[in-house]
Order: sequence, then C-alpha cells, then structure tokens
Amino acid sequence: MNLSSKSFFLLLVLFLFTALKPDDTREKSDLIAQRVQNLLNEMTLEEKVGQMTQITIEAVSKTKGTVDQPNEIDYDKLEEAITKYHVGSILNVYDVAITVDRWHEIIKEIQDIAINKTRLSIPVIYGIDAIHGATYTLGSTIFPQAINMAATWNRNLLEKEGEITSKQVRACGISWNFYPVLDIGRQPLWPRLWETYGEDVYLASELGESYIHGAQGDDISNPGKLATCLKHYVGYSYPLNGRDRTPAWISEMTLREYFLPTFEAGIKSGSPTVMVNSSEINGIPTHSNYHLLTEVLKNELKFDGFVVSDWEDIKNLYNRDKVASSPKEAVKMAVMAGVDMSMVPKDFSFYNYLLELVNDGEVPVSRIDDAVRRILTVKMKLGLFEDPMPINNYEAEFNNDSYNKINYEAAVESVVLTKNENNFLPLSNKSKILVTGPTANLLSVMNGGWTFTWQGNEERIYPQSENTLLEAIQNNVGKENVEYFPGSTFDELVDIDNLKDAAEGIDVIVACLGEAAYCESIGNINDLTLDSAQLELVDELSQTGKPIVLVMLEGRPRLINSIVDKVNSVLIGFLPGLQGGDAIADIIFSNVNPSGKLSVTYPKFPNGFTCYDYKPIEDFGSNNYDPQWAFGYGLSYTTFEYSDLKIDKTELKKDEDLTVSVKVKNTGSRKGKEVVQLYVHDLYGSVSRPVKQLKGFEKIELKPGELKEVKFTIKPEQLSFIGRNNKRIIEPGDFEIYVDSLKAGFKLL
Repeated sequence: MNLSSKSFFLLLVLFLFTALKPDDTREKSDLIAQRVQNLLNEMTLEEKVGQMTQITIEAVSKTKGTVDQPNEIDYDKLEEAITKYHVGSILNVYDVAITVDRWHEIIKEIQDIAINKTRLSIPVIYGIDAIHGATYTLGSTIFPQAINMAATWNRNLLEKEGEITSKQVRACGISWNFYPVLDIGRQPLWPRLWETYGEDVYLASELGESYIHGAQGDDISNPGKLATCLKHYVGYSYPLNGRDRTPAWISEMTLREYFLPTFEAGIKSGSPTVMVNSSEINGIPTHSNYHLLTEVLKNELKFDGFVVSDWEDIKNLYNRDKVASSPKEAVKMAVMAGVDMSMVPKDFSFYNYLLELVNDGEVPVSRIDDAVRRILTVKMKLGLFEDPMPINNYEAEFNNDSYNKINYEAAVESVVLTKNENNFLPLSNKSKILVTGPTANLLSVMNGGWTFTWQGNEERIYPQSENTLLEAIQNNVGKENVEYFPGSTFDELVDIDNLKDAAEGIDVIVACLGEAAYCESIGNINDLTLDSAQLELVDELSQTGKPIVLVMLEGRPRLINSIVDKVNSVLIGFLPGLQGGDAIADIIFSNVNPSGKLSVTYPKFPNGFTCYDYKPIEDFGSNNYDPQWAFGYGLSYTTFEYSDLKIDKTELKKDEDLTVSVKVKNTGSRKGKEVVQLYVHDLYGSVSRPVKQLKGFEKIELKPGELKEVKFTIKPEQLSFIGRNNKRIIEPGDFEIYVDSLKAGFKLL
C-alpha cells in the first residue's frame, strides 16, 4: 500500500469511527459491527493473528521494577512487538506498582506506536489485575478482598467498589480489568479462596452483578468505565486436593448447578471478556475444552465477547498437561476449542505457530476472523479507536476523601464477630491492652496478594499513612496504654516469658493471628489447621488468666477449634484492606457496630468439610453438619427480633412470582445493621435437594426500637435445579421458606 492509498484508508477509517454515532437511526451495536467488519476486511492475516496475541510488559522492558525504581521500557522491543508482530494486547506490571504519571508515560508510548506507526492504527488494549482497587497504582484506594466484600452482604458497596476502581484504573490509561473472580469458593484449602465471593451461588451472582454494574455502567466507553473480565471459567476453584492449578472432578450436573450460574450472571450483566481456568476438569485441560468454551460458553450462554487464556496456559497444554504433542499443536487445540486471545506472554511463539497453522490449512480463517471480530468489538465499545490515550486531569480520582470513606465502610461491614462471650466486646477505651501475634503490626496481612506486587508481601511499599491493627489500637487508647510483643512469627514462638510478664499489668490481650500475604500456588498448604506456633501462643496466653480477644487476618478459614474456648471474643477479619486496622480497632472499642456475615462456612475440623447447602445424606446417620461457624453467621452489639413472616400465596403456579415479607425490629440499645436472609428448601425432588439455599438477602439499618418490613420476590427460576438429564427444570412439589427462625410453606403446582 503506497502513502496516498494508506492516507485514504486512514481517512475512511476515521470517518467510520467518528461519523457513525449511536444517535444514528441504527442501533449502536449494528454500527460497531459494521465498523468491525470494514476493518476486518482490510486486515492481513498477520495483523489478525497479532490481535490475538497478548504479551506481558516484561517482554518489552529493559529492567525490572523495584520498590525504589520503576521498570524501564525497551522502546525498540515495544516497537517491534506492535509493528512487526501486531500485538493487540499488553498486560501486567514489572514488577511493582507505579505512579499514575508513570502509567501515563507507558500507555502513551504504547498507543503512540499503535496509532502512528502501524498501517491500520488499531489501538492496544491494556489489561491489569485490579482485583480490590487499582492495586498496581500507588496512591489508589485499596479495598477489602472479595471474601470480605462478600461478608458485607451489601450490594451497594460492591457497586461503589466497581465504580471507584474503574475510575482509578481508567485514569491510568488502562481500560481492561481482569476481575471479578466468579469462581465459587467451596474448597477452603484453595489458596485463591479469598479472591471469590464465597461459597454460595446466589450471593456470588448478586455481588458479581453489582460490581460489574459499578465498573461498566451502561456504556464502557464512558470516562471512568472499563471492561471487566470473568475469572476463571470454569471450575477452577474446586481442586480435589485443594492446591492451586490441580485437577477438579466435577460432574456435568454439579458444574451446571454450582459453577456455571455465576458466569451466566456475569455475562448477562454485560462483562465482555472471560479468562479461562488454568487447570483441568475431569481430565480435560480447560484451554482445550471445546465443549465448555464454545458449545456452552459461546453457544449456550450466548457470550459474544472474547475469551483470553491465562498465563502461559496454551503452552502448558504441551509443557505440563501433555495433551498436545508439540507447542504448535497446543496452539491449534486452544484456538479451535474457543480461546480468542493468548496470554503468551513473554514471546511471540503463539503468533508464529498460528500463522503456520492457518497457512497450512489446519486452522480456518473463519475461526481467526471470529476471534478478531470479538476482540475489535470490545476495543470499539471501549472507545479506544476514538481516544486511546490516558486523561490528563486525573488528580480528583486519587486522595479522594469520599472514596476513603466508602473503603472504610466496606472494611467495617466485612469484619465478622463470631464469638462474644457474655458481651465481652466492646472494650472501654480506658483499657490497658497487650497486643501480640504475627499479624498485629503489618499492613500486608490485611491485604494479601495482588497488592502493589503479585504476592502482596512487600511491606515497604505499603502507604505508611495507613494504620496496622496495633497502630489503630494505640490511636484508640493511647500508646501509653498499649504493650506490644510479637509473641510468635507465623510458625515459631518468640520471647514468650517477657510476653507473659507484660500481661500482668494489663486488662485485655488482643491476639492477632492468621497468614502472611500470598497469592496463587505460593499459598498452597497441606493442612487447614492454623500453624501450631500460633495456637500455642494462645495456649500460653490463656495461662495468664487475662481475657483474650482473638483477631484472625487470613485468606481462608484456618482451623482454630483448639483455642476458641480459650478466648472471650473472636473477630474474623480475613483481608479487610488498607482501612482494615482502623475498622477492626473501631469495632473492638465500640466506635462502630459489627455487621459482617460469613460468606463461607468456617470449618471446625480438617476433614468432613461441608458447605451450608449440604444434602440430607450429609446430616444423616453418622454424618453431621458441624462447622465452627455457619455460612451467613455473624454477631452484633445489638439484638434483632423477627416476626410476621408472610407469603402472598400458599399455592404457586410455575409462571408466578411469590412475594415474601417479614418484620425485623432492633430490640437492643444501639443502632445496628442486619442482613435479612431468606432461604428456600425444596422438600422432595427427582435429584436430592439441599436442605436450604439462599434465595434473597437485604441489608438494613435499624435504630434502637425501630421496626422495618422487608419484602422479597421469589422468581420461578429460583425454584429450578439441574435435573437428571443435566437440563434446568422446575418440578412441582412442596417448599419451605426460612427467615431467621421463622418458617412458611407453599406448594408449587
């Protein structure tokens, strides 16, 4: 193509991308489809395959970033990647969080090459793991992790998190967030449990929808909005042995009942990208699973966005899984299974192999066109063709007091009070406190992985303006009233004699236990029981005769059954984010009332783990449901009374809704928030039915003596389940509804 013809084409593209507006007589989606097709018609095979190629920023960097120095981009490598290999996407940081200004430099450099030095000026889509805030941008709002956000049971907070995160990520010039994680957390050993919204399908679906709506709004091209990515499709969270990236064995019925619905909810909410499960289900690595990626995801669930691989996982079909006999065959398997973009991520092997496969006739051009059409559509929906550059005025999106207030509210509502013997908490701020334990004086333990670094364990990079739990306690009662001895590391006792001596002059011991920050397979463990040194620490402390408040900061429910009876109160903090220290301390000293409810069952024993929606056989004969604390459980400093549970009909047709109402009264002496939970039990079915399933929840706030009526609508599809033929069905029969200790029954005709 000579210069004049290229100029004409660019003018034509510019006309198509600017003249055709959504206020035309045709629908916006039709206009985008036309624009995509026009561009696709002009693309060479090399340009198309490049759009399917995603590399990490490491592949185009001279140096690795450190806490003290950001990485340096290799301009020649970057230009080669975009102009020679036509890469359509870049991701990640290398290797620590950077400033907004540095992000602007990187994104502008990338897009300048893509727009001004390539034939078709197709912008690059940049992806990042901003899983609890803009986690790779210094100065951003770092929220509680997903397991905590789920413990708030507050849809509005999830939507706000999505809004704020998207504003800050998009302010950096990044338009694609690898989030939310819609895997269901039903295997407590799994080291990525904390990235999920818990064990329940309905709760995770509702909260995922709220997050996506906040992140994307109605138009992802709007400033402050971006494209979300549903992770990790599908079944990744249920490894048989509990270790990351190990096999899951899930029947088709179970997959459809528990693992697919959250992704279906995310698709219906408009999420335009999906990332694939890194592992395998029933012996088939998901990146090669045509049934799940094409027949189910794209055809059955009508997903019209694009599918991206996880890190190196197409290579792993050959290197690790041994289902492909060569790296080239691995590329063919994944693309033909339905993967549209390969997170290669450090070289251009995918590009070279795929070109060969198409030229040899082993992968049809039609499959390439389908993938590229999906990718270009998302880029156009994001408005990248109109303006791929970062915004210049971004200061209002950082150091924002209103964002910090919402973050604090989320942290407070995510902390769960699970034991409070004789109303021991809250404490007086006149108390003399001994603080101990390995999680007492670290910020990283309240945030976990994907925080400033992959593992989240670089304590130096955390903002020192935020308070550890120790510092927050000192702020509440004064430093002069606080003694601090670590007592133990995560796995070793230290200085116990001095610690016990210090306990003689204090009123209360606050023992802060849990896990160090970790992410993915680094967090694999063989035993869910908390490290013995930490359990022994509480044993030693209990011998002092002083009352003990136990605070758990952890990514999963580590077993503490042996010490629960030795403490007066227990606060399950999980990973409450940068505001977690202040939030927990304010709960301890009565500045706020706890309202969190567990989003996962907290087990009592290492074996026989059972989720709350267990089957009748799991609580029959010698089997029993006996958790430490049940899903949905959480105490308050006030009390609530439920009454007048009503349903608007006792016989229900299959196409009718059921209206349920209940009254809730604050019978205590202080204002509090309560999560009103509605459960349904299908008494008999052609497939054994759970003893109860969550089908509705609302979080309300009540003043002392205040009474509110809460209403729920049960839709017919909420009474459905996967039948013996692996199809969703609704069967007539008897049902029961539970709200707190109240029960009502109805018959489905």
